[in-house]
Amino acid sequence: MPDARIRQQIALLAARLMYERTESEYYTAKRKAARQLGLEYRFHPHDLPSNAEIRDHIQSLANLYEGDTRTKDLRAMRLAALRMMRLLSQFRPRLIGSTLTGHIRKGSDIDLHLFSNNLSSITAVLDEQGYTYDVERKRVVKHNEERIFTHIHVDHRFRYELTLYAADQAHYVFKSSITGRAIERASIAELEQFLKQEYPGIDLDEVSDAVEQRIDRFEIYRMLLKPLDKVEQRAIYHPEGDVLYHTLQVFELARDHMPYDEEFLLAALLHDVGKAIDPYDHVAAGLEALEGAITPRTRFLIEHHMEAHAVADGTIGHRAKLRLAESEDYDDLMLLGELDRAGRRTGVQVCTIDEALDYVKQLEDEPYLD
Repeated sequence: MPDARIRQQIALLAARLMYERTESEYYTAKRKAARQLGLEYRFHPHDLPSNAEIRDHIQSLANLYEGDTRTKDLRAMRLAALRMMRLLSQFRPRLIGSTLTGHIRKGSDIDLHLFSNNLSSITAVLDEQGYTYDVERKRVVKHNEERIFTHIHVDHRFRYELTLYAADQAHYVFKSSITGRAIERASIAELEQFLKQEYPGIDLDEVSDAVEQRIDRFEIYRMLLKPLDKVEQRAIYHPEGDVLYHTLQVFELARDHMPYDEEFLLAALLHDVGKAIDPYDHVAAGLEALEGAITPRTRFLIEHHMEAHAVADGTIGHRAKLRLAESEDYDDLMLLGELDRAGRRTGVQVCTIDEALDYVKQLEDEPYLD
């Protein structure tokens, strides 16, 4: 067994290397600290201090040198994280790391996980809002396995590190390099609840107002629709081609049938936006991205449009059909299903995204959402 005092020395030096940003990885910091102490070859890697031990020492340094400033920064960083998460809500963001756990220090990033198969759909949102950022593709070799991670580093009042994962990994359980257990993370709703408990009396509406000033619901619709032209579909079901062309066909048909029904028109226009986020569960992905930007009626129509097809072809269960039929919007749902199936023609002319959104926008007579 190695001397506990020597293990402590390595942990302290490694913590200082990481606090001063000389090193960013725990393993590298430990090996460098041992080397500087002339001990690298006397230790088996398992005898080196744990990541958790080093993190505790980093926090002691942060408390020593930063004091009360750190507490104020933590609250501000958590609110900034919520603003960014709401802005990027369509990519199912999850807050992880020191901003969530409270283990921040000077220069800490706000770390978010995002889930999408399309990097450009994320950068389009950042471009739209005027953020400065860099995209990094980082090669990591661990246990003889190589992985490439895509990070988007955003410079603002605080620095953000947005890590991109495939859309179908949103429910994957990531493990912490510090504890070895499931990583602590929070969705938008979970972070809101956490903030209310952590800071009683906090006004999260201020955060909402700040986000709404940066982006309105029609910008959300536009950003969700734009990537659809790159999403191809199986020709046997969709001979017309990409999802955007299909979507605009459905919108044109909806405008012919119900030209003054804004909620129905939006359901027609937005029913497939989730296909650019998660093609394996596009309905749930789309609804999560549209949370807070559509009315309950539009949500109902989008949520059940696939079941409308099952009703039409007779594959839905009797009880499920009865539950749908109880809704006052059942007839409209069946119409949306009919138009969805009809919007699969080749060679027809359709409007642009902007033309569709401008048409819906002109129907506004009063605030859309309560």
